[in-house]
Parts: sequence; C-alpha cells; structure tokens
Amino acid sequence: MKKILAQLNVRMVALALGVTALVAGSALAASHLDTAKTKPSPDAANVEVDESPLPRAAGPYTSFAPIVKKVAPGVVKIVVTSKPANISMPEGFGSNDPFWRRFFGDQSGQQTPNRRFNVPRQEGLGSGVIVTKDGYILTNNHVVDGAEQVKVTMQDGREFTAKVIGRDPKSDVAVIKIDAKDLPVVPMADSDKVQVGDIVLAVGNPFGVGQTVTTGIVSATGRGNLGIEDYEDFIQTDAAINPGNSGGALVDVEGRLIGINTAIFSRTGGNQGIGFAIPSGLARNVMDSLISYGRVARGYLGVMIQDVTPALAKEFKLKDASGALIGDVVPKGPADKAGFKDGDVVLEYNGKNVVDSRRLRLAVGETKPGTTVPVKILRNGESKTLEITVQQVPGSEDLAKNNTPNGTDNGTLNGVGVSDLDPQTRQGLKLTDN
Repeated sequence: MKKILAQLNVRMVALALGVTALVAGSALAASHLDTAKTKPSPDAANVEVDESPLPRAAGPYTSFAPIVKKVAPGVVKIVVTSKPANISMPEGFGSNDPFWRRFFGDQSGQQTPNRRFNVPRQEGLGSGVIVTKDGYILTNNHVVDGAEQVKVTMQDGREFTAKVIGRDPKSDVAVIKIDAKDLPVVPMADSDKVQVGDIVLAVGNPFGVGQTVTTGIVSATGRGNLGIEDYEDFIQTDAAINPGNSGGALVDVEGRLIGINTAIFSRTGGNQGIGFAIPSGLARNVMDSLISYGRVARGYLGVMIQDVTPALAKEFKLKDASGALIGDVVPKGPADKAGFKDGDVVLEYNGKNVVDSRRLRLAVGETKPGTTVPVKILRNGESKTLEITVQQVPGSEDLAKNNTPNGTDNGTLNGVGVSDLDPQTRQGLKLTDN
C-alpha cells in the first residue's frame, strides 16, 4: 500500500510492488492540458499516435475480442528485483507493543532506539505498455523504484532484461527499454478528448495470474487533490484494477492508449470500482523529457495561487468561481518580471480557460522552460493579457534565496510534504494531543 487517506477512511493502494498548494514558487505539474507547442527533441521516442475522434455513436459491442487482440501483445509483465536495504526503527516506534519488541527490541524485551535491520532482496510485480517498436515501455515509477533488476515478459513468452531510462516520482511515470526491434505497440490517443461515459478496457497482470482484461467506463476525468501523487490529473474508471495492474494500459474501444493504470481506492486492497490512470498526454510528455534529458523540466511562474471561492468571485465581480487568484508574487521571478501583481485573477493560460488553481499548476508545469505564453488576467475589474516567459523550477538553494529578509515565505517550502499526525506518530514523537 502506498498511502493512507485517513480523512476518507479508506486505503489507497498503489497497484504493484507490495501486493502543495504552492505553485508558482513551486514545482508545477505536468498535465495533458495543451500549452505552447514546441518541437520534440530529436532524441524523443518515435511514438505511434492516433488522435482521430472516437466514434461515440457506434455500438453496442457484442465482443471486445478484436480490441483485445490488437492491444494485448503490447502490454507486458514486469518483474522487479529490488536492492537489499538496511533501515532503522525510529525511537519510540512500537515501544509499547510487545509484537514489535520481539523484532526490534533487546533480549530483555525493551526497545533499542534506532535499531537497524536488513531487508533482503524483494520481488515485485507490475505491468507496462510498449509504445515504440524499438522497445520503449511506459510504466509506473513505483513499479521500478529501487529496482536492481527489471525483467520484462511479453505475451508471446519472450523475456528481456530492461534498462530503467528514467523515473519521475512526482507524476509516478517511469520509462524502461528493452533491446528489441519491430515490437507490437499500443498507439496513443489524445487523452484530452476522453469523456465521462466512454467505454474503456484495462489490460495488465494483476496478482501474477497472467494477462487479464477488464472493462468499464470512464467515471470521471481531471481527478486531483487525492494525495496520491504530487501532480494529479487522473482519469477515473470503474474497470476492475488490482495489485499488479500498475503500469498497465487503459485503452478506448479503438484499442488506443488513453492512460497508465496507477492506483485504486480500496478498503480491502482489491478493486472496488474506483481506479485511477495517468492520462496518456501527461505520460507522453514525461516520457519525452526523460528520454531526451534524463529528467523532467517543469515550468515555473513564481507566484502563490489559490482557488477563486464564490465569495471572492463576488468581490472581484466575476461571472463564476473559476480562475486562479494570485496571492503573492515572488520577487524577481518570471511573473514579477512580466508585471503580475497580488490580487490578479488568472482567467486564461496560453489560450485555455483556467478552471481552478490546480489546472493552472498542471498547465504551467507542462510548459517547456523558456517558452513565452500569453496569460489573461483580471485586475481591478478589467481584463488584460500579459506575456510571460516560463522558467525552469528552481532548485532548493535558489528557492531559499527568494526568502525575504523579514522571514516572509515566498515559496521556500516548495517540495515539502505535510500530513496530519496520527495517534501512533504522536506517541512515537511524544507530542501532545494538539
């Protein structure tokens, strides 16, 4: 299990291996939102793309066999052998629990602070999608994280040792490659065109039983703020997804890749009808960056933003509560240089309507650093368009330099994750109830 969402009283299971509201002073997300069009790097993967409209009037379908026959050869099983680890138990963890003292305490039954122990090599199971004929495969970061060896098995039984080309923990996308030619691929669709109600198929290797296909519909798009990844813009589906499906394909009825299956909400650890997939547009952008540069270069504006509430919409005389309110501008940042001010409401970014602050983060994050884009804002009741040159997200040292002398935070907490304190953590850290 990857995370616990206590607020919802459900377990969020990341489906493999173990079967911030800060923006512009922050790392902004990659997404499937259109931003300034840039030519791909010559090193980028030669991905097969099919963005033709989906024939939604077609059907009913008596069998999905032709689609499965087309897609199945391009979905692979991934077996990962992880590196051995040496970890320590923090002081106070389980100190009052006899069960944990059996493993981490001394012979008298008392816990020894910072007791270290070895974790042997582990094997994990996941899935992947072949997206180029010369062997590039999309999967999840959590499938190959910490991998010492990655084995890929194709539907026809061929087995390859794969190389991890790059990982992006913030979006949970990873790219691996096998040494082969003329491989079967799953063409990519435009995930922007996916609609709620579209029929989809999930293909992967759940529980190690072998390749499995399930079907359902798209039950939501643009899901975010779930606490699963740093950058979220998920396609939600009720197609059955289970541990081992991570990194597998979510395809439309034309057999085109619209998403990479990554997580579920579950009280039991198994499918309960709410699964999430990373949109193919986001995955492709991350993949191209990882292949070309070995990392993901995300855009940065240098502002703090928040959603426009109904009360703020009334105050600013907006038609509705859409847009993103700029609460602070980082001195000498891209937005400051472009003329943005506190209190501006961002209505459009690069010609696209800004629905809320999360969508703005996603759009900016996908923008290639160095690109100049138009941004429509509302200031003092009047709209105007500013041109801003997006910069690359600064490193932690550069962000620290933006801190003002009086201690006001202008983005230095970018990258810091926070969560509520549970009773066990409070007890371990000897904290009070408040």
